[in-house]
Amino acid sequence: MAPDDFAFLARLLRRRSGLSLTPDKKAMTSRRLAPVMRRFDFKDIAGLVGELRLGREALADAVTEAMTVNESSFFRGAALFGELRESVLPRLVERRGRDKRLRIWSAACAAGQEAYSIAILLSDMGLTRQGWNIDLIATDLSGDAIMRAEAGRYGACEIERGMDPHAMRYFRRERSEWVVDASLRRMVSFRRFNLLDSFGWLDEMDIVFCRNVLMYFDTATKADVLGRIADTMAPDGLLLLGENETPGRAGFAPSDDGAGFYAKSRASILRLG
Repeated sequence: MAPDDFAFLARLLRRRSGLSLTPDKKAMTSRRLAPVMRRFDFKDIAGLVGELRLGREALADAVTEAMTVNESSFFRGAALFGELRESVLPRLVERRGRDKRLRIWSAACAAGQEAYSIAILLSDMGLTRQGWNIDLIATDLSGDAIMRAEAGRYGACEIERGMDPHAMRYFRRERSEWVVDASLRRMVSFRRFNLLDSFGWLDEMDIVFCRNVLMYFDTATKADVLGRIADTMAPDGLLLLGENETPGRAGFAPSDDGAGFYAKSRASILRLG
């Protein structure tokens, strides 16, 4: 891949998705773009980049989706979901008992496994039967991932990865696929959304899942996204990050709830107030 072509791709992807693409990722870039080249009938990267330079929007969308990671699993991080079940959600339910409303955002939800895992925890608590208003929002940059998530259909390998056995009652078998129960699908509102865009439609979130996403951003983009996430959250809200991620100095501090949980720092709360 010519250096100029790689540099153009790196600028395009950062502008469209926040992805920080360094020169050591050339081989990975070529592998991920191979299906796009076959789909659009390009013989080499140079031809693909040439069309991108002409502003071909559909091609730019395809390249962005191919280069962003859409990997997830049900109940990914067993300790984290255990803490949610045993401590975090019961505490929030007690605090929100007067309004009976919870707002949860699964950012970069991929094919929906994380969002449906959250929905299973909430369904097990029986909150909707008790009159609670649950806003469970799940977003991803990839339109294909969002369509898969809305369909709620998963192969056997996807189901086997991390699935809590008791949760299988929320799925039914259809030939070679497992389909999410309609009651869970109704709980989740899926939406295509770019974390570089305005968060103005989000407000007073009790929990924000943004796991295994920030590691792909450069320092400035990561700080910007985290700062805007903080703006969307309730004062006592929690941010959940991946096991290899930290928020740095972007308005959060480690929570007593354990690894991966972060509370809004006092400075952030004062700024918002």
